[in-house]
Amino acid sequence: MTRFRVAIHIVPRRGILDPQGKAVADALHTLGFASVGDVRVGRHLVLDTDAESAEAARDAVRRMCEQLLANPVTEDFHIATVEPA
Repeated sequence: MTRFRVAIHIVPRRGILDPQGKAVADALHTLGFASVGDVRVGRHLVLDTDAESAEAARDAVRRMCEQLLANPVTEDFHIATVEPA
């Protein structure tokens, strides 16, 4: 078994109201950053898990996201990195 550190990004799905993202976009516009378009505010998780391989760690974390970490109705997730811890 090897310990892997996995980084996950979870964001609201497109088309789902994101009041935090709207507030950040409005604030950036007020500060003069007119080029900013849509902003989505989500969560960034980093977790350590033991697995036989990086692929096994990725599969386990995908199942964690599907079952608990991300709401499949309102959120999308992306496993950004899987690397030895």
